[in-house]
Amino acid sequence: MRITHSRISRLLAALAAAIIALPPSLPIVASPAMEKLFFILKSKGSLNQDEYDMLVAAMRSDEKSKAPSSAPSSSSLENRLAQTESKVGSLENVISNTRGQVEEISKITDNTSPATMSKAEIDVLLADKWYERLKLKGYVQTRLYSMIGDDDVPGGSVASDPFVSDSMSMGIRRGRLTYSGDVSNHLYLYAQMDFFAQVGNSSNTGSTYALQARDMYADISLDPAREFRARIGLSKVPYGFVNLQSSQNRLALERADALNSAVEGERDMGAYLIWAPYTIRERFKNIVKMGLRGSGDYGLLNVGVYNGSGINNNDNNGKMHYIAHAAYPFEFDNGQFLEIGASFYTGQFRPGTAAITGVGTPTVHPNGVLDQRTAVNVVLYPQPFGLEAEWTWGKGPQLSNNMTSITSQSLEGGYIQACYRHVFPNQSELIPFVRLQQFDGARKFAANAPRNRVNEVAFGLRYVPYPEFEMTFMYSNGTRTNTGDNPAAAGPRYRDVNVSYIGLQAQINF
Repeated sequence: MRITHSRISRLLAALAAAIIALPPSLPIVASPAMEKLFFILKSKGSLNQDEYDMLVAAMRSDEKSKAPSSAPSSSSLENRLAQTESKVGSLENVISNTRGQVEEISKITDNTSPATMSKAEIDVLLADKWYERLKLKGYVQTRLYSMIGDDDVPGGSVASDPFVSDSMSMGIRRGRLTYSGDVSNHLYLYAQMDFFAQVGNSSNTGSTYALQARDMYADISLDPAREFRARIGLSKVPYGFVNLQSSQNRLALERADALNSAVEGERDMGAYLIWAPYTIRERFKNIVKMGLRGSGDYGLLNVGVYNGSGINNNDNNGKMHYIAHAAYPFEFDNGQFLEIGASFYTGQFRPGTAAITGVGTPTVHPNGVLDQRTAVNVVLYPQPFGLEAEWTWGKGPQLSNNMTSITSQSLEGGYIQACYRHVFPNQSELIPFVRLQQFDGARKFAANAPRNRVNEVAFGLRYVPYPEFEMTFMYSNGTRTNTGDNPAAAGPRYRDVNVSYIGLQAQINF
């Protein structure tokens, strides 16, 4: 039988403890040699300092003791030693088994897909503990905005950011918490909630904030290598690049209007068939893990169907949207990543309507109007210089010039962004960036789908002292339509307002 060094040391410690417990009249008594033995056991790690001090003190106390005592029999001493050895052995088995379980569980709780364990191993180890495979993470964005210019000219607004207003404002833009992981060998679950989601009025006034479901979907693997997946539930609509990129990774404070106007909130109820070879899936993941701020793994090819009514809204016209998305990340010999992609969707969209003073409520077909777009994107990931560009065009719902009806009209727009990522020796990061965006179309998710014209330039700087904390400063200047305005009060149309503002964001990652 093989006896380990640690086992011998523990038996010696047990023997020493038993010897000290013997009365002084026994032939075996405490001595300097015994004290030396304790010192050796402490040096080898079998005893800690407190145990060593206790044993030496007990030994010296026994040396001074003169009280007579009857010696136990040798068989009694052997029984006590056998019991001590049995307890030590049992403790070693418990520690060994626990360590083995922790090591096995760690293989499947790293939130990667596919898991490193076989289906049989997973089923045996966690048959009744699927919750052990879920990973918890999140982030919080706190923002401060201040308008620059004449405060007597109201109307400054950004469709996707309720904190941009005519006066200085501060608040939590996003407070996200995510659960995700492999529930089984064929099922991956992703759920995300936002504790500060905007609900209520589509303009900057009258909005309130509440806990909202942002994602709740399942990926069902259709093959052992997990190259084919079916995604079902509330998830991001695979349109463009910036819509799929997490707000946790995006440099600019908000997405460009041209792309985000396709799917405000970026999400909808839908079902998708996704395919990508294993090597491409790993490449998508590595781009994010390397801190290059990628969009994540939405497949090389992605086709599906979704409601088209927006996040957490029921379908209002019985007409679904159909979508196709493709993206390919190239990896060159020097380690540089370049991603190109294209997206297309088509459907019927029915916008909400509201009465316009002096005009009435605009009319719209009960089944909605044609909503159809194409987008292309190119992303050179910052290593250290980065470039990101997207453009979209098509047709969508838009309020007519006389504001009496909503019909399908042309739209076009996009953005280009350049950045430089500098990583310091201590792994902190400094990323200056500049973005130009343009859009001439409609904001279909606003009441009456008013025309929205945006022409804006932004300069920014993101500093990452350590992974858990990021700071972003951004200055924006340009012209945009106030789509939350009252057109009757503003004149014959929604107003185009020159807006200059600065934004400061503190982001906490956990």
